[in-house]
Amino acid sequence: MTTMNRGAAGSGAQRAEAGLSIVVPLFNEAGGLARLHERLGEAARALGARHGLRVEVVYVDDGSRDDTLAIARALPATSFDLQVVSLSRNFGKEAALLAGLDHARRGAVLFMDGDGQHPPTMIHTLVGHWLEDGYDVVYTAKAHRDAESLLRRTGVRAFYTLLNWGARQKIPEDAGDFRLLSPRAAAALRQLPERNRFFKGLSSWIGFRQIRVDYEPARRDHGNSSWGYRALVGLSIEGLTSFSVAPLRLASLLGLLLAAGALVFGGWIVVETLVFNGSVPGYPSVVVGLMVLGGVQLIMIGVVGEYIGKILSELKGRPVYFVAEHCERSAAGSEAAPTRTAAE
Repeated sequence: MTTMNRGAAGSGAQRAEAGLSIVVPLFNEAGGLARLHERLGEAARALGARHGLRVEVVYVDDGSRDDTLAIARALPATSFDLQVVSLSRNFGKEAALLAGLDHARRGAVLFMDGDGQHPPTMIHTLVGHWLEDGYDVVYTAKAHRDAESLLRRTGVRAFYTLLNWGARQKIPEDAGDFRLLSPRAAAALRQLPERNRFFKGLSSWIGFRQIRVDYEPARRDHGNSSWGYRALVGLSIEGLTSFSVAPLRLASLLGLLLAAGALVFGGWIVVETLVFNGSVPGYPSVVVGLMVLGGVQLIMIGVVGEYIGKILSELKGRPVYFVAEHCERSAAGSEAAPTRTAAE
């Protein structure tokens, strides 16, 4: 173990030459973007002084309805190279992460949210695990969920239990999108062709050396989170159907249990009629049985329908996102003219 770590540390300078791209998806983050930009500048200067690391930041505006894009265009590139990618509409966070990954030009890629809850002060810790310890995927996870409601904590635990049921590669519970990928891990993630993406699952699935770092999310200084219960349920369904067949297995298991129950109930009716001369249950039991079976069948059809919808989406082959505007400037002060493009 010691030898491996010494070798990783010895090649850290070579890996640092490739640099680091920090991808930040934005949606209605006008209130805190300028402050976040300053903190990223402080982190970039510290990384340059300690590791000689060249840094770029890729802001991806995911169809914001406020002044986020205008503020992002005006931000200075003093401590790092800067890219601002504006999507043609709101495609969702997973699409924005992919757009940032596609536009990242340095070797390693670090994903973090734009609301300030992912502390930029932790970037040096993630980079240290990559450059000094030789890890390819450094992901963060909430140290605890004490401040969240019982309903939310129960839902999260149920989601990860179902997601990892029977899976060969487990997805760490409570892991977030705040993570760093080494150059080869980022290259592997780019090779995955699916359009319905679940970055937490894909980042775990690619393998390589991974390490977990617990952290305390910072308080949101502005606005309200767009991740309400409805959005979280939608993301959960997206993750389950894109990355796991557990719902299909659960539907099959439920069908087997109902069939077994029906067989036992039918056998009991035969015994009661032939041995005890009892009367066959009448109208109420028939109606209840039909309602139970009908409800279960509809649930199974819905589960299968979700998977068929994913298959249809993949077969259509539509682009995951469209770029409306892309501008960039280097830390040296030169600025490239904004470009408008149909798709990337």
